[in-house]
Amino acid sequence: MSRIYLDNSATTALCDAAKNAMMRAMECYGNPSSLHEAGLEAEHMVRRAREQVGAALGVRKGTGMIYFTASGTEANNLAIMGSVFAKERLVGKRIVTTEGEHSSIEATLQELEKKGFEVVRIPTKNGVLDMDFAGKAIDKNTVLVTAMMVNNETGALYDLKSLFALAKRNAPGVVTHCDAVQGFMKAIFSPAAIGADLVTISAHKIHGPKGVGALYVSSEIIKAKKLIPIIFGGGQEQGMRSGTENVIGIAGFGAAAEQAQSTLRPDLVRMTQLRNYLEQKLAEIPEITLNLPSGSRAPHVVNLTLPDIKSETMLNHLSAKGICVSSGSACASHGKATSRALSAFGLTPEKADCSLRVSLCAQNTEADIDALCESLGGAVAALVRIHRN
Repeated sequence: MSRIYLDNSATTALCDAAKNAMMRAMECYGNPSSLHEAGLEAEHMVRRAREQVGAALGVRKGTGMIYFTASGTEANNLAIMGSVFAKERLVGKRIVTTEGEHSSIEATLQELEKKGFEVVRIPTKNGVLDMDFAGKAIDKNTVLVTAMMVNNETGALYDLKSLFALAKRNAPGVVTHCDAVQGFMKAIFSPAAIGADLVTISAHKIHGPKGVGALYVSSEIIKAKKLIPIIFGGGQEQGMRSGTENVIGIAGFGAAAEQAQSTLRPDLVRMTQLRNYLEQKLAEIPEITLNLPSGSRAPHVVNLTLPDIKSETMLNHLSAKGICVSSGSACASHGKATSRALSAFGLTPEKADCSLRVSLCAQNTEADIDALCESLGGAVAALVRIHRN
């Protein structure tokens, strides 16, 4: 049975460019911190990947630094913890974020609340930031504004340029952080264009390997020492993230970023076409509701609600047919709580528990979508009859 993979927001298949770069890196066993030839070869690979990732992110030379981490989660923790605990940042205790953030943001902020920080969450009903609320929430005591670019469950594309500009007006010393894990290579942007001091990205969302992420830090933040490390040791990554670098993963990240950058515009067009086709086919299935953001959207995510059918039931049905979708964030799949993202969007707990996420990549096909919708349609019709009899 062939597999139809439509869960690209959870992770993506490794591209050939990343595989080839990682194979080359496997032959380079030196430590990047060593000064001999083997170490210098490894250091060159890391430096090259840093350039590739920076170029894909739209970072101009001299305007900031890419620090490699073990994941997007670690990069988010570094951005948040490292900024609010920097000595120069202790001018206030307020952090502003959005409702429905990824668990790596929300869980970190909950820990900070235990330590006396005040966290204010901007409503995102129907996938749109409440800018009036944000204007009142961000004040002179605000030390950090952190927000995702693309909601990983609904595909909502938030207007971070306006949010961060508002933050800088209301709190001139504030640090702005964008979690762009779902936005990187799914939208055209740069840190400077959206006014972000810090940007989190991850390799395995762009056809790179798992186990490697990165945090972009602007030159202004570095110079003003508004970010401090949270992992200590040998002082790798210019002292910002200790621990021997994952040369193999980093090389794969760089190659994947370079490959994705080279095909970004046609890939965005292709994913948008596939998304529109998917929504057209889903609209033909009675009783399925599409949860479409009323504002801007990323091209690769579609969220839908089934008619009184638990998402887990449908996931098992589709999986048995070799079709991979999800009920939401893979990072929260083991939890039993209602999705915060869908609640923030406006769904009731009952509706959220009956919702699926389909997430695309440019390599998916209309045939993949046809197979999904055929299986969904048949299952919905059968299960609705059972539930109503």
